[in-house]
Amino acid sequence: MRRRKMISPMNTRSLSDNRSAMAIRNGSKRQHHAKPIFILLLLIFTPRVDSSWWYIGALGARVICDNIPGLVNKQRQLCQRHPDLMQSISEGASEWIKECQHQFRYHRWNCSTLDRDHTVFGRVMLRSSREAAFVYAISSAGVVYAITRACSQGELKICNCDSLKRGQASDDKGYFDWGGCSDNINYGIKFAKAFVDAREKMVKDARALMNLHNNRCGRMAVKRFMKLECKCHGVSGSCSLRTCWLAMSDFRRTGDYLRKKYDTAIEVTMNQDGTGFMVADRDFQGTTKNELVYVENSPDYCVRDRMAGSLGTAGRVCSKSSRGTDGCEVMCCGRGYDTMRVKRVTKCECKFKWCCAVECKDCEDVVDIHTCKPHKRPDWLDIT
Repeated sequence: MRRRKMISPMNTRSLSDNRSAMAIRNGSKRQHHAKPIFILLLLIFTPRVDSSWWYIGALGARVICDNIPGLVNKQRQLCQRHPDLMQSISEGASEWIKECQHQFRYHRWNCSTLDRDHTVFGRVMLRSSREAAFVYAISSAGVVYAITRACSQGELKICNCDSLKRGQASDDKGYFDWGGCSDNINYGIKFAKAFVDAREKMVKDARALMNLHNNRCGRMAVKRFMKLECKCHGVSGSCSLRTCWLAMSDFRRTGDYLRKKYDTAIEVTMNQDGTGFMVADRDFQGTTKNELVYVENSPDYCVRDRMAGSLGTAGRVCSKSSRGTDGCEVMCCGRGYDTMRVKRVTKCECKFKWCCAVECKDCEDVVDIHTCKPHKRPDWLDIT
């Protein structure tokens, strides 16, 4: 008697591929049997969107390590060892999500989050797309930013200002003395790497390699925009003596930078030995070191698609006059738009009144708001 091989959900893709191939080899007589089996397996073993550490942002002050869904063992250990750092990561999570939504506010995919959903972004992150590349990069950058800021503000026991910035140094304006409190960016990067990369290092596949690469790009993006801030000393503010320190730039600069990297993201494929990836375009000249990478093309995000995680653009506000991504033609995917006339009240004719107030009038005007039409159902779906 032949033994049956046990099948796990992890082997679903290879199982369905093998059965489809067998059906073809056995001729057309068995094809109608293979198709229902394949569909059944697809429905049963459709990959589930795993919970993510991103959900920490939704917990706020209620961060309890054992109750955070989506943490792997190493992340949970770091959480238990450094609960104060988790609080900083939680506060930082809401910031990088807002930054993501700012960067994509005029796009079909606008970094939408799902309320009370442990995955935060839903099934859209299952696809190894440009959008996933950006989210992994901006989230990693957000952890670096949050931890580094907390260190400098004295909120954490394990770190403080960068102690290596001591003595004298120089820039294009001359010599200066290190002083003040330089942001400890290196500690922020070190902890972010240990915490954020922990899940990806448990597996070795194309998606894990993609995530690790984009995580690193996000971390380095914060460091790229470190700036030198100085205070002048000397007679009558002559600035003959300067005390300087390194500080992070506003997180918006990191967001803008990664948004541009999203536009120029590079498609890659896993190499044969599974240790890295190679650029899909054989004519590509350059390096992917500081570029976002992706493996799969994005859906168009035009219509609501549960499997793809797309919310569609029905009801989204668009600009009638714009030819960009926020324009009604692009945003509405050619479906057209509805126009609604609304009254808007704004402050106007403001005057300064001594002392110390500003008085304004309420001015009312009428504006047109354009929203995308819903996707029209094919006529044949309405036939009974």
